[in-house]
Amino acid sequence: MDEKLDHGKSDAEVQSTTRPASYSDASKSQNVEVNIHGTKRGLKSRHAQMIALGGTIGTGLFVGSSQGLRIGGPVFLLAAYILITIMVFGIVTATTEMSSYLPVPGSSMAYYGGRFVSPSFGFALGWMYWYIFVIIVPNDITAASLIIEYWNPPVHTAVWITLIMVLIIALNCFPVTVFGESEFWFASLKVFGIVGLLFMALVLMCGGGPNHDALGFRYWTQPGPVNEYLLPGASGRLVSFIATTTFSLYAFAFAPELLVVTAGEMERPRQNLPKAGKRYFYRLIIFYILGSFFIGLIVRSDNPQLLGGGSGAGASPWAIAARDAGIRGLDSVINGVILTSACSAGSSYLYLSSRALYSMALSGNAPAVFKKCSKAGIPYVAVAASASFCLLAFLNVSTSGATVFNWFVNLINTGGYMSWIAVCFIYLRFRKATFAQNVEELPYRSRFQPIMSYVCGVVLVFLMLLNGLPVFIKGNWNTSNFLTSYIGIPIFIAFYLDHKFTLGRSDRLMYTPTEIDLTSGLAEILADDTPAPERKGWKSWWRVLFE
Repeated sequence: MDEKLDHGKSDAEVQSTTRPASYSDASKSQNVEVNIHGTKRGLKSRHAQMIALGGTIGTGLFVGSSQGLRIGGPVFLLAAYILITIMVFGIVTATTEMSSYLPVPGSSMAYYGGRFVSPSFGFALGWMYWYIFVIIVPNDITAASLIIEYWNPPVHTAVWITLIMVLIIALNCFPVTVFGESEFWFASLKVFGIVGLLFMALVLMCGGGPNHDALGFRYWTQPGPVNEYLLPGASGRLVSFIATTTFSLYAFAFAPELLVVTAGEMERPRQNLPKAGKRYFYRLIIFYILGSFFIGLIVRSDNPQLLGGGSGAGASPWAIAARDAGIRGLDSVINGVILTSACSAGSSYLYLSSRALYSMALSGNAPAVFKKCSKAGIPYVAVAASASFCLLAFLNVSTSGATVFNWFVNLINTGGYMSWIAVCFIYLRFRKATFAQNVEELPYRSRFQPIMSYVCGVVLVFLMLLNGLPVFIKGNWNTSNFLTSYIGIPIFIAFYLDHKFTLGRSDRLMYTPTEIDLTSGLAEILADDTPAPERKGWKSWWRVLFE
């Protein structure tokens, strides 16, 4: 990932750039209010990177990969993760370029959608983000309860759901510096845990387990490298690949958006965001692609304990492999780490949903009450409103946990596709504006853009339309799966049309490149963009890995 790091143009050069009058004075006054009464810049680069990475490492990689392996087999699981990692590369470079140029307080992709495309587009995107993010939190709580089921505890599921819910909400009630530090260490535990699991998989492949059974590539030949799904023969394999790919997006969704949101509360964002984006992509390759590769080597794709395959659905493939290899107690340790990971991911997304609501309130797309912040910079009204949706996790009490998990996954995937398609479109408008207004010096530029945005946009549209493909196979119709796979599309359109024909009747379809506002709030950002203090000594290796 190549990029150019600069410190932006001078204030005089920046202020000479064309901007629409509708943004200038209002945006300046809004920024003053945010600086005095709003959130605080308490997140360091390492906090932002680990929050973004920790938000996805958890239920997706540890639990969701279980069903991906069962549907597609080891080769299709690996291929799906590689394809989506490439998509994430395009999305990360696009979001990093925009957010590092204008890391305003309350920043979000919805904010940039309203600023670079149209107010109606930003309104629809903002509310879509919020309802998807608040769904992800109970989804992570549901995944955590699935993990706890592995031990068959005598305590009712509702008790565990309540305890996990209280922990997640409590973490979001601390100042952002404390929250960022806690998420950093939780995410670090996940990272070290995954590294340990990769080594465990390598040892099991070579026959180093207690049973001295060298697995090698055995499970690529028996039961086979790919599975048929719902249909026999080549058609079944095609459906299998599509279903595995669309389901696997769940492990990656909304991670780039987490980086964007942290920009508003990050120290020196114009310097730290490009570093965070670049290092984040490298970690995806190590943890996700290598992780999916090893999962397919140490667990049979027809194992009945994989998620959705039968009893014991709470076990992750890593725990299944440890137990089958005869490593006593390690399966419980692994599930303990995964349980912590699920709680951390839920905490990250509650943070994200509350900041999305706060961002909409700042832009006038949500009631002003959600702008209220404590002295420590916590948007407590937005946190409370978002946290109330954690109660959806109690659906798991009356319905199978795996079923509820899949409902949430379908909803989240549809939102994920729509979000990334929107990112590609917003970025292309931003890029056209920078050339039309002669803004050449940005903190970050990727040599792979805008090609990646065009490619990602087309591929993601196809994947979104195929998200509910299994329900159209003869004999496999399921109304709830159909609705959860596609209902996000009409909801987004309804939000857009509602704003367009009620609040934004004068809005055009989109701003022209010369009208897009690239300057409001930039002077304040540049004034606050002080160079990072130079640090030397024995901690340099630590900064490379974690800062």
